[in-house]
Amino acid sequence: MNRYPNFRNLSIRAVLLLISTAAVAQVAQSPVAPTPARVPDIQAPAAPLPIQVDIASPQIPSDPSAAAPATLTFQDALKLARQNNPTYRSAVTDFRSAHEDKVQSRAALLPNVNFNSQAIYTQPLTGALPTDPRFIASNGVHEYIAQGNVHEALSLEGLGGFRHAQAAEAVARARAEIAARGLVLTVVQNYYGFVVAQRKYATAQKLADEGQQFLIISRKLENGGEVAHSDVIKAQLQFNQQSRDLQEALLAMDRSRLDLAVLVFPNFNQNFSVVDDLQSLEPLASVEEVHEAAGRKNPDLRAALASLDVAKGDVAAAWGAMLPSLSLDYFYGIDAAHFAARSTFNNQGTLIRINNLGHSASATLQFPIFSWGAGISKVKQANLHRTQARVELSFTQRQLLANLQTFYNEARAARDEQESLRLSAELAADSLHLTTLRYQAGEATVLEVVDAQNTLALSRNAYDDGQARYRAALANLQTLTGTL
Repeated sequence: MNRYPNFRNLSIRAVLLLISTAAVAQVAQSPVAPTPARVPDIQAPAAPLPIQVDIASPQIPSDPSAAAPATLTFQDALKLARQNNPTYRSAVTDFRSAHEDKVQSRAALLPNVNFNSQAIYTQPLTGALPTDPRFIASNGVHEYIAQGNVHEALSLEGLGGFRHAQAAEAVARARAEIAARGLVLTVVQNYYGFVVAQRKYATAQKLADEGQQFLIISRKLENGGEVAHSDVIKAQLQFNQQSRDLQEALLAMDRSRLDLAVLVFPNFNQNFSVVDDLQSLEPLASVEEVHEAAGRKNPDLRAALASLDVAKGDVAAAWGAMLPSLSLDYFYGIDAAHFAARSTFNNQGTLIRINNLGHSASATLQFPIFSWGAGISKVKQANLHRTQARVELSFTQRQLLANLQTFYNEARAARDEQESLRLSAELAADSLHLTTLRYQAGEATVLEVVDAQNTLALSRNAYDDGQARYRAALANLQTLTGTL
């Protein structure tokens, strides 16, 4: 940058500084053009304001004809996602279906009561008594059956099936909890991704304003002979880039809004806003508390243990199918030639009354003898599944320990970096303000101002990303431990 010696008079420099400062204040009140353009000279008697690190969400203009947008908290978004997310609903449905399977399996072990009603007609035997049937399997020409039946089947195979259903329900419950915790992580990523996208949009707006102000300053100094035209070109290039960054930030914010809308709303509603609560960071539990909670509440571990119980139940059922089974039946009702509780017939001139109501009982003991090796094959198959379940349980335990250490270290590092990132953002804002003043006073180069603007963008975005990273790391940790 070339400085002209005939303008080194301090009084002239002070006048130029006052004029450029007034222009900066006036432009700060004007909106940022979405595309680079020539900025007119603006003069207004106002003092420049220092740049503050504002982490609040930007106010996005909305269509005045549209309805008032709904304001979502994180808990609101989570509640809506639980109602509308198909993956989570599928896991809940599987759990409820597994519970009904257990109810049905338990009912199969208990006595069942049925009522049978039947009428049978058989051709009578020619030349014999009219009550004699032609088919010897029939009890009469007319037979009416109306009986209640109590049936009970006892077998080790049935007991093994009930144990299988119990363990399958436990597996489904654990998987539903895994889906619930995974949904929390997804909502955290999408909800706070939208919050961070709004913050980055606000940062891009602020930097576009700064770029526009700096472009005015450089032109003023060029007109006064303080700087070379190359400074104006550099300021114009910087403003062009900042305008493009603003458009990209708007695109990213719209994309994150759509992602959250798809996740939580059943009707694809885009007219909503979210509450920015990233400042209220949740505390991080100690390592001991995390390990203790993971041992009690980890759904992956519970699912692996329940899967092993399922395999054990299958082994018991396979062995039970090779052992004898017992079935018991008790009947009460009528099984007679007349559909009546009492009937009367004439036996050689004598009227005889008969009570058709009666009961019977039967017991069946079944011994499996030969099945071409199918029973032994089922036992071997069940043993293979049990061995695999034990291997998966061991792997789940090792994976749990590794994930606990990884997720906890991630959360602790993200928490410890919060203060440093916040301080860096504040220092970058102060640095840009001071560098701009030094440039106006002729003590800094255009490259220093551009570097200060880029540093502010990076530091503010890093601070926003750091807060969202801590929330995501904490949600990741809570997928293993539950709410600490």
